[in-house]
This record gives sequence, C-alpha cells and structure tokens, in this order.
Amino acid sequence: MTTQMKTNVYPFTSLSMNSNTTYISTATTTVVKDIAGKLNSITLGETAAGSITIYDNTAASGTVIAVLKASIVEQTFQFNGALFETGLTIVTAAASKLQVSYE
Repeated sequence: MTTQMKTNVYPFTSLSMNSNTTYISTATTTVVKDIAGKLNSITLGETAAGSITIYDNTAASGTVIAVLKASIVEQTFQFNGALFETGLTIVTAAASKLQVSYE
C-alpha cells in the first residue's frame, strides 16, 4: 500500500501574491489603505531627520502600530503580515524615501 502526500511546490508560502506597494518620498500624511488589511514590510531607501509613524487608522491618530525614529539606517522592516483593522496611515515627519508593502 502506498500513501501519497501533497506537498507545496512553492517554497515561499509566507509571501502573498496579493501584495501592493506604495512609495512615499515627502514629509506628508499618507492613507495607504482605507480598510482592514496586513502590513508586510517597510523598506527605507533614504532617511531624513524626522520620524515615521504608522497608524491603524484612516487618519494620523488612533492606534500606533510602530514608530521608526529619525535618521535611522536604510533597511527593510518586516511586519510579517501584521493585521490592521481600520486602515493604514503613515506619517513621515521629513522627506524620507520608503516603500510600503501591504495587502
């Protein structure tokens, strides 16, 4: 008797094919998404002397998901599909250049 097992042929199962990206390059408030979703990552390509605040909201208030301090080293911050319930808003206090990956 032979038992067959189904295996996943896609090794990157934690990555979603439904990801979207938004690029931000100015000191501004950006509503990235206005409904519930998942935050995958934020990649900083260039940072400036101002913090970056990430909110679970459709405005620059409410539940803070994270705050990235001013003038940090360029890198990618993984949020691994962190859920937000209301929306996703990012406030850049200076002209940092970043890319947001979300679903």
